[in-house]
Amino acid sequence: MSSLEEPLGMDKLPSLSTVDLFHRFSSNGCSTSGVERCWVEGNTSTSSNDDKADFEYVQGVFAWRHHARDTPQNGNHAAYRNQCDSRHLASRQHNSYCNDVGLQNITNMIFKGIPKYVKIVEVGARDGLQNEKNMVPTSVKIELIQRLVSTGLSVVEATAFVSPKWVPQLADAREVIEALKNMDTTRLPVLVPNLKGLEAAVAAGAKEIAIFASASESFSKSNINCTIEESFSRYRAVVNAATKLNIRVRGYVSCVIGCPVEGMIFPSKVAHVAKELYDMGCSEISLGDTIGIGTPGTVISMLGAVMSVVPVEKLAVHFHDTYGQSLPNILVSLQMGISIVDSSIAGLGGCPYAKGASGNVATEDVVYMLHGLGIQTNVDLGKLLQTGEFICKHLGRRSGSKAAIAFSQI
Repeated sequence: MSSLEEPLGMDKLPSLSTVDLFHRFSSNGCSTSGVERCWVEGNTSTSSNDDKADFEYVQGVFAWRHHARDTPQNGNHAAYRNQCDSRHLASRQHNSYCNDVGLQNITNMIFKGIPKYVKIVEVGARDGLQNEKNMVPTSVKIELIQRLVSTGLSVVEATAFVSPKWVPQLADAREVIEALKNMDTTRLPVLVPNLKGLEAAVAAGAKEIAIFASASESFSKSNINCTIEESFSRYRAVVNAATKLNIRVRGYVSCVIGCPVEGMIFPSKVAHVAKELYDMGCSEISLGDTIGIGTPGTVISMLGAVMSVVPVEKLAVHFHDTYGQSLPNILVSLQMGISIVDSSIAGLGGCPYAKGASGNVATEDVVYMLHGLGIQTNVDLGKLLQTGEFICKHLGRRSGSKAAIAFSQI
């Protein structure tokens, strides 16, 4: 996720050197063993003393972490080996099957509580394309969305009604929505920063919107020109107006793990912002690791805090793949009960505020992993791969999806 109004230029940020990143985001900086300990600007704080609420959230929600997994009573661990065979079919679909035990049964043994169905929210047409320096023709954006819909995706974030001065790539938001407003089979939410954006979206025919808050005070001020609390006042007005029009509102929370300015973000701060958005009427809350520095350990702490104040079925995760941690982060989120995942076709997107921050996790990679776990998505991987090829050809770049690259060589 990135800018809604005035972008935060790199010249306004302190340098994030390798040493600085290690200091802020290393495993020594944040641990989930017993007591949460985070490094912030060279100081340590312990949740058991300074931030007791975070510790209680984790302990209350994840008592199961201390329980042993079920194992075969006869001690025959070999039963878990050589059971499954995976093959790539000519259709380029991934098919997994087991000789004796259904894949879902094995999945249930290993990943208790993992959802059988995951809803994927495709963000490539907005979050992905808005970072492109070269203007993408409106016709290409429309065809991209149509292709994404044809894959079976139930939610495709289409565009954003923001100031063309700050996000020129999305200046054609009205034209895009008008061309797609009769497409009733798929939800096409649009991002709006304020009441003016809502009015423009409604006039164009948008039926669903999204708003954008931050768990980092510095990021909020730089990205949407207001404090976190001021953003709540702004968005309450938007949600109230949307509710009167029967328009669904999705809420985004950025910097849920770390901020390029402040460093690590306490889970309690993320929980506070998520709860405010939920209480004001957002039907779904997407938790975004904006600069992609999260690991399964830090994700567990963050989700533990948020799940204590917002129902898990209302939560989505949104990971950027800067350090290659998106898929393991998604996997641990699934194990914790999350069943909504944001992703971007071909891994498009990224955060322009942190050097080295790469794009969103690729939808192709997410679908490949989920199907390999026996989890339903209703998404056709073959069509998804073709859609990724389509947009990458227009952008003149290689896909950011490892699955897509691998399939292209078969």
